[in-house]
Amino acid sequence: MRVIKGIVACIGAALLLAACGGGSGDVGQELGLQNPLMHFINAFPAGPNLDLLVNGTAPSGQTNVPYKGVTNLTNVNTGSTVVAYTATGTMSPQLASGTFPDVAKGHEYTVIALPSTSGYGIGLIDDPFDKGLLSSKARVRSFNASANASNLDIYIVAPGTPSVVGISPTMAGVSYGNAVPPSGQDSSYLSGGTYMAIVTTAGSSTPIYESAPFSLGNNADWLITTVPANTSVSALTNQQIHLLIAQAGNTSQPAIELTNALTGQ
Repeated sequence: MRVIKGIVACIGAALLLAACGGGSGDVGQELGLQNPLMHFINAFPAGPNLDLLVNGTAPSGQTNVPYKGVTNLTNVNTGSTVVAYTATGTMSPQLASGTFPDVAKGHEYTVIALPSTSGYGIGLIDDPFDKGLLSSKARVRSFNASANASNLDIYIVAPGTPSVVGISPTMAGVSYGNAVPPSGQDSSYLSGGTYMAIVTTAGSSTPIYESAPFSLGNNADWLITTVPANTSVSALTNQQIHLLIAQAGNTSQPAIELTNALTGQ
């Protein structure tokens, strides 16, 4: 696959860049030439600001991250990589940690701080970024950071959709602490447009969450994360969630929080 893409890129690199609307980094990722990239998302409501540690060191731009904070993508080394996070300004205790066993060139890596029923948890996503060079579609992945909503189906549908009966979930069976598509697989692809999100318990057609309409741009790179609607992790209400939309890129920006139109919260 990457060899074929490499031949295409060599024949018409300038044309491909224009068609993608991207820069040389997009091509480098597709060909597996660009250094691995990593960023950090704080999806822990009412928690402290956090620092990301990569192999025991806090990279520049990956510190003092508040709730809903999404850091810039930063270069990391290849190979086995241990990640953790701490309260800002401290190296210990590590609140949660995990390992990417084989960080590879051309991939994007996401580390997520998330609440658990016992304290702090961590989410890890390895994204091979296998987007076609000529594609302008948006890349979308979901993650469940809601310990109070363990298995969810997420529908990205046209605004005003009255029911999801007979509709297949865009991302099905999203379990707590996991992504769909799962880590190690490429994101889902959607055409740019105006959508709304409907979330149900896995296998059910009864919504527990509906969003207001939102715009999804072509070439966007979104991680849609469910988080508890409660700010107190010790007082989680079953199935009460919000959505955070973290937009990957090289400009730091907070995640967009979409409240639940069914409850007004």
